[in-house]
Order: sequence, then structure tokens, then C-alpha cells
Amino acid sequence: MVRTRLITTLLCLATALAGLALDGAARPAAAQNVVVMVNGDPITSFDIDQRAKFTQLVTRKSPGRDEVIEELINERLKIQAGKRYRLEVTDSEVDSSYADMARRMRLTPEQLTATLANGGVQAGTMKSRIRADIVWQQLVRGRFQSSFQFRDKDILAAAESKRKDDQPIVDKIEATEYVLRPVLFVVAKGAGNADGRRREAEALRARFQDCDNGLAFARQLRDVAVREQIVKTSTDLPPALREMLERTGVGRLTTPETTPNGIEMFAVCAKRDTKVDAPILKETRQALFAERFEVQSKKFLQELRRGAMIERR
Repeated sequence: MVRTRLITTLLCLATALAGLALDGAARPAAAQNVVVMVNGDPITSFDIDQRAKFTQLVTRKSPGRDEVIEELINERLKIQAGKRYRLEVTDSEVDSSYADMARRMRLTPEQLTATLANGGVQAGTMKSRIRADIVWQQLVRGRFQSSFQFRDKDILAAAESKRKDDQPIVDKIEATEYVLRPVLFVVAKGAGNADGRRREAEALRARFQDCDNGLAFARQLRDVAVREQIVKTSTDLPPALREMLERTGVGRLTTPETTPNGIEMFAVCAKRDTKVDAPILKETRQALFAERFEVQSKKFLQELRRGAMIERR
């Protein structure tokens, strides 16, 4: 949730990058001339050139130079504020988000990096924006935490105000909550052994009877990763995955699926009936959060800019 706006923007790359020729070559790097200093942190002509190319890939519009510089200044201020509040994001966190975005584009991280390069953009440009976004989300949510607490009656009133018919709004609906553990049979790039790994996955699935013993056994297998537990409700899942989980018993594995990183299955460790916000209330809550976040974000950024030493050269 914390990276929703950035993820939405960056997913536009899937379309933009698809049109790039795979044999294209990245342009030579621009000279490293310092253009702006932000509290002693330089922004170079190369940084500006890279961000301009990245923005053009995402939006298919050529941004103005001043617009790019302002974006980079804000980004530097966000990162610096994070350091002051000891909210530095590790490289592994950034790499994980980068890999998640690649997966949503049905690419491996290496493939995304190569495709960006064909547009003249280094992966570090995208990762820099990811880092700033993660830091900023944490900062704004932490600093203005109380303002993001919405009462149920306020959510309901906001939803009522947007209703287009006379039907009463149901606040809660029945759903199923799933506790899942992803299990990945890694297929090395160019190894050409996907069929063999799928057979291994099917063999594990056949003997998998419960999560405690089954996951312990899976961890002992060659090139198999058991990932962290995730909890999802049926209302958050696409129909195909929801149907798959409904068919899979507790303590069993789902059907193996081919992904850019290998053969993946989900261990269904628990299922339980629950009640969740109706879709209209969930959408309303998210909309209210986004509106409040935008207001607080602008206010905080203006505060940072007023106290910053910004030197243009």
C-alpha cells in the first residue's frame, strides 16, 4: 500500500519498454557537471539527463528541464529528511521493491535492467526514485499518523455521499482469509531445466501434507526458497487465484505456476472465515487516505524546502 502511487506510475513502463528494440544501445553518459547543490548534496547534469529519459519512458512525454530539476531537488530533500529521522532504506529493501516491480511486468530484475538500458536509463535511476518514495511514505505516515485515522462512521458517510442509487450500503461482507507461504523452485537464467524443476515441484506437492513438516522438507531441497508468510483475503485476490486457493486444502500446495524466477507454488497454511469492509468502503478509505496523504506531503515538503540551502549553478 505504501508504494501504490509509484507502482502505478512505474507499471506504465511495461507498455513503454515493450517497444524498445532489444539490440539497442544505451547512449553515452552525460558529463558529470554539478548543476544544483541541495544542502551540500550535488545534482549533476547526468542525474538530470537520466531522470528526463526515465520520465519520458514512463509518460511518453518530454519533461522540461526545470521540471526534472525540481523533482530531483524534492527527492534529495526526502532522502535527507529520512536520514535525520533515522529512516534510511537499505539496498536490499530497494532491490526487493525493484524485483517486485519487475515481476509485475513479467520480467526478471535482470531483464528489467537490460530493457531500461536499451532506453538509455540506468537501473540506479529507477532505484533512486524507489528509495525516496519508500522513505517519504514512512516519514509522512509517521509524522502525521493521527491524521490518517478515520472513524468508521466517517468512512460510511463519505461512501454514502458518493452513492449513485438508493440501495443501502452494506458495511461488512463475508470473506475468506488465507495464510500462505510461497515456495519457489529457482530456475537459473538460461539453464533450460524448467521441465525438470516442474517435476520436482509436482513431487513435493504430492507428498506435502501440512505446513510445519512440508515447509521444513522444502527448505532442504536444492535451490528452493520458502518465502515469508503472507495473509490475503479472498476479496483482495484476482478470480483465478481465488478459485485456485478455494480448491486447495489446508496444509497442501497449489498447482505449480511458471514465473520469471522459476516454478512457484503457495502452501495454504490456514483458511478462516472473516468479515471485511465492503468494496465501496475499502475504496472510500483508500481515497480518503490518498487525499490526506497528498495534503500532508505537500505541507511537509514545503517545510523542508523553506529550511533548505539550494544553490543553482
